[in-house]
Amino acid sequence: MSSPLSLAAVVAVCLTTLVVGGLGLRLSRRTSDFYVAGRTVSPRLNASAIGGEYLSAASFLGVAGLVYGAGIDMLWLPVGYTLGYLVLLVMVAAPMRRSGAYTLPDFAEARLGSRAVRLVSSVLVVAIGWLYLVPQFQGAGLTLTLVTGAPPWVGGFVVMVVIAAAVGAGGMRSITFVQAVQYWIKLTALAVPAFALLFLWFRAGHPAPVVPPDWHALLSRSGPDDHPVYRTVSVVLALCLGTMGLPHVLVRYYTNPDGVGARRTTVTVIALLGVFYLLPPVYAALGRVVYHELPDGVRSDSIVLRIPGELAGGLGGEVMTAMLAGGAFAAFLSTASGLAMSVTGVIDQEVLRPRFSRLSGGDAPGIRGFRYAAVLAVVLPYLLSRAIEPMGLATTVGLAFAVAAATFAPLIILGVWWPRLSVPGAMTGLLVGGVATVASLGVTMARGDLDGWAGALLANPALWAVPLAITSAVVVSLATPGRIPASTTRILVRLHTPERVALARSRLRD
Repeated sequence: MSSPLSLAAVVAVCLTTLVVGGLGLRLSRRTSDFYVAGRTVSPRLNASAIGGEYLSAASFLGVAGLVYGAGIDMLWLPVGYTLGYLVLLVMVAAPMRRSGAYTLPDFAEARLGSRAVRLVSSVLVVAIGWLYLVPQFQGAGLTLTLVTGAPPWVGGFVVMVVIAAAVGAGGMRSITFVQAVQYWIKLTALAVPAFALLFLWFRAGHPAPVVPPDWHALLSRSGPDDHPVYRTVSVVLALCLGTMGLPHVLVRYYTNPDGVGARRTTVTVIALLGVFYLLPPVYAALGRVVYHELPDGVRSDSIVLRIPGELAGGLGGEVMTAMLAGGAFAAFLSTASGLAMSVTGVIDQEVLRPRFSRLSGGDAPGIRGFRYAAVLAVVLPYLLSRAIEPMGLATTVGLAFAVAAATFAPLIILGVWWPRLSVPGAMTGLLVGGVATVASLGVTMARGDLDGWAGALLANPALWAVPLAITSAVVVSLATPGRIPASTTRILVRLHTPERVALARSRLRD
């Protein structure tokens, strides 16, 4: 189908992103402005920005599609997505802010004093960021094709150009405002059509939507085999710990003024996510009313965009479809901007900054390299998105969560709370977790879902890969006590000392 209203909504969201992002041209001057917005972002603004970047295409379109296809078992997805922030709040939010880092590799090097650990962390940040970016570009292509009839490559290309411009314009200051605005765009775009469709449904005298009995049977259809309990628990674990290890999530906590602000941000995020995730199941249930079975060639990811035209029709249906298309594009843009920001910071620091700092001319040191890095951060995953076959949006994003849960989550938890973590132990944990999850997911993507326990373990590796990574890190650390960094005690004191206490101590010394 082709809708001028939907095209106008997409254009409006893109222009809003560019205009709001352009504020960074006037506000960003220092390197810290580009990386962490000068560490002056308030908890409410930061919470809206985190909600904007975290609620990706997988949340806006993919969760509804998965609940539609596999039943209420998939409601564990929004539970896991939200629960991840509770884990982050309790364990690492304030300490990570107090670390003073710009990026996750900065934290790894500060905690362990190892360039090798920093290098491996940098590679993982880029890999996770690109793995997460690919479905954003593919989802944008799917959305624009569905609502306008444009070729599949156009949607991803538009997102790539807009994000490169927004990130390069003002770095984190630009992206903070962009993502905060886009959270409220997404919530409005999803909520208004949902309530309107329900109102029209009941006003027409229809009974409550009826779905097949097996659709609301617990733990019966989580996967292609008979191990739904394992799959569900593994997915929830990946989402809980993967949230902590996602580079584009953690980098937002570096923008708060202090650890207290980081905790307040997380509490607000949990509330914002809880409100949003009430809505995708509504579309899944309505989708079951419209489509008892999906027609050939129709992906479950697209049902959210198809429902208004089927239930409402006419101008009202077109308006609601346009709202959903605009909200979907806001999801692609906000998540892609956060991912691009985290990848840009690593590429700039590790690859381009040493080369371009001497050639920066009138710019602040490193800013020109930062803008080149912003282009590289989005061009390569866009090309990759065109080269590989699209998978389900939520499925692909789940792979990124699994890798993050088995690599960065053990490093952060042990780095923040365990003083006996050694450099070889940290390196072993990163490598074991990374190799285990990447190899498992690579086999799954290459061969599809296998039968039996082999398929369940390979497609959902978090439940065994995370304990394996933590155990490896602990065992190697205990075997290499001589490689524990000499600065460990000082760093841990800094991570766990509230800012007001540290300030009082400083005044006493003065």
